[in-house]
Amino acid sequence: MPLRETLAAYLYDSSVPFITLGTAHTFSIIIFLILLFLVPWSARTYLSEKQQHILGSCIGITVAISYLSWPILELLAGTFEIKLHLPFHMCRAANLMIPLALVLRSYLAYEIVLFWGLTIIHAVITPDITQGYPHYHFFRYWLSHQLMIIALVYATVVYDLRPRMKSVWISFVSLVIFFLITIPINILLDANYFWICGKPPVHSILDYFGKWPWYILTTAFVALAHFFLFYFIIIFWTRKLEMSKIKQ
Repeated sequence: MPLRETLAAYLYDSSVPFITLGTAHTFSIIIFLILLFLVPWSARTYLSEKQQHILGSCIGITVAISYLSWPILELLAGTFEIKLHLPFHMCRAANLMIPLALVLRSYLAYEIVLFWGLTIIHAVITPDITQGYPHYHFFRYWLSHQLMIIALVYATVVYDLRPRMKSVWISFVSLVIFFLITIPINILLDANYFWICGKPPVHSILDYFGKWPWYILTTAFVALAHFFLFYFIIIFWTRKLEMSKIKQ
């Protein structure tokens, strides 16, 4: 079988299906939770500032590659579809912005992508993939979601970046702009980016938000509520951390 056909067959091979909260999924969540604490703590405790930046850059670039590798492989396999593989889902756009925050240390990129990225914590529990471990898509999804959350915690803990109350609104307005840009893209391409035209084909949190188009409005309110929740959690946690340092 030619290499292109072999690659195409592999990318769409569903012989090992993804099972929500199955053994592989559960272990991936456990590993994620361990690394979520261990990586930022270890970097802050044991690494020099230069080493912290090198590690942060590697994490940020890896997150971006986790998405970029997908359309590249689809192109090589001859299965790329413009209405499926462009970066017009929030998590994909966030993947591409992560290097701006982790490599270039752009504060604007950080305050936008911080809340976008943390909000997709739900996707850790209900992934929209069909292939299970050890398929490429299983690892791609882990890197583009779990590692992105680790990257954002890393930027907050190790780089000492902090969101402002204003950051919540900057992030939300950016999300609305991204949403509005995606609407004509969907119309032109007959696509369903950002799940604007319909819910994901697999079970997700959107199933609890009502029918189309009402789930879109519900999602907007839930997203904003999450933005504020994460903001107050970060502020509370960082102030507590600073107080403990003063006492020491």
